[in-house]
Amino acid sequence: MKTFDLTAVTPENGAPAPDRLISGAPAFRTWNIDERPGGLYAGVWESTPGKWSVVYDEWEYCRILFGVSIIADDNGVSRRVGSGDSFIIEPGFRGTWEVVETTRKEYVIRL
Repeated sequence: MKTFDLTAVTPENGAPAPDRLISGAPAFRTWNIDERPGGLYAGVWESTPGKWSVVYDEWEYCRILFGVSIIADDNGVSRRVGSGDSFIIEPGFRGTWEVVETTRKEYVIRL
């Protein structure tokens, strides 16, 4: 069994690709807790405020630990997510992710 102990993992730093950035200067930190053959990943991701376009080729389960974000699809349907919210983003999702308040989430990704 593995626990989500962030003190045991060095976070990776990142940001949206420049061609996807819409506004702000979001900075990412990702703590990759586990990775399995076949494309299964689990960990914690955090972003500072900003907005960028997203395209999901993978299936992802998310649970927001803190912060506020707005996720919108290409049709303009949006959902505000915050602390305690859980959801799944399916392959083929296209839209935007806007971090309103620094957001941290737990994730499980299946390629």
